[in-house]
Amino acid sequence: MNISRKHFGTLSDGRDVFLFTLEAGDLRFSVSEFGAAWTSLIVPSRRQGPADILLGFSTLEGYIHNRPSLGVTVGRFANRIGGASFTLNGKTYGLYKNDGNNSLHGGRVGFSKKLWKGEGYTSAGGVFVRMELFSPDGEEGYPGNLRAAVNYGINPANELWACYEAFVDQPCPVNLTNHAYFNLAGEGSGTILAQELKLYASSYVEPGEDLIPTGKLLPLAGTPLDFTKPKAIGRDYGELCGGDTEALGKGYDHCFVLEGYAEDKGAPENKPLLPCAEVRDPGSGRSLAVSSTQPGVQFYSGNFLAGIPGKAGSVYGKNAGFCLETQHFPDSPNRDKFPGALFGPDRPYHEKTVFSLKF
Repeated sequence: MNISRKHFGTLSDGRDVFLFTLEAGDLRFSVSEFGAAWTSLIVPSRRQGPADILLGFSTLEGYIHNRPSLGVTVGRFANRIGGASFTLNGKTYGLYKNDGNNSLHGGRVGFSKKLWKGEGYTSAGGVFVRMELFSPDGEEGYPGNLRAAVNYGINPANELWACYEAFVDQPCPVNLTNHAYFNLAGEGSGTILAQELKLYASSYVEPGEDLIPTGKLLPLAGTPLDFTKPKAIGRDYGELCGGDTEALGKGYDHCFVLEGYAEDKGAPENKPLLPCAEVRDPGSGRSLAVSSTQPGVQFYSGNFLAGIPGKAGSVYGKNAGFCLETQHFPDSPNRDKFPGALFGPDRPYHEKTVFSLKF
């Protein structure tokens, strides 16, 4: 196992950004301090040799102007908050509207556009990077001074661990995740529509106008969203899109309700990992299994990718990668019946997701 650190670039204000590369088992994983972004994950394959299965950029400049949020850590609140506001203890908090009338992934300058402070370490039989960030009271409209930390690492079992922590001195909605785009055939290797997905979910959060939840949890059975048995991502894509599969923005972008989730069972840092998803690429033979402590997973099929210049000359078009963003449900601050996403001095935030790779 090995950890290395190198200079990745310099921001316009003169601050240096470092890139950490971890090696363990058969994996090589890199993460940048800017946006706490996953920049590459090299995975072998018996059929086709090693490949980088993460969409991303070769330079810091790409992550600074990262419109599709490739690989970044998002917060304070991942996903959408309707009307860019929420009410807490009788006070309404206004957020920045960066998605129509809504707030998305933390607002104008969310955690994905911040410089985190990283440090490599060895623990639990693996190699890790701990990234830390301070968000002051009132930033992007959110209450409370918040200290966030993410611990990303790999181990000889070919697992990638993502552990999220946050401590805030006032009650505040918190929802952290990583926005990695995977292509198990390798980044720049066409679309992910032939890759086979299974989700451990029998219901989903119904999206309404502008993808803001209606508040209903609907069954998946008999819909194009039903991934309870493995199927190619593209199999029911045409039905989902009403036959217009080329239209920008159309496709999967839904929050699935993970089976077996029970809120606040035991100490928050010891919540059980639940099966979340399995993905297999028939061509390379690579597979990815995901488990998480979170109540939901946002499955996104890269619907808004269009001519994004990526690594080594790659250009990412629609469906060039998929996201499995483990998280609390979108618009949870405005939905009392959703699992509670309000954290504070008496309720620290702890969540964990494990990505297990086979090849």
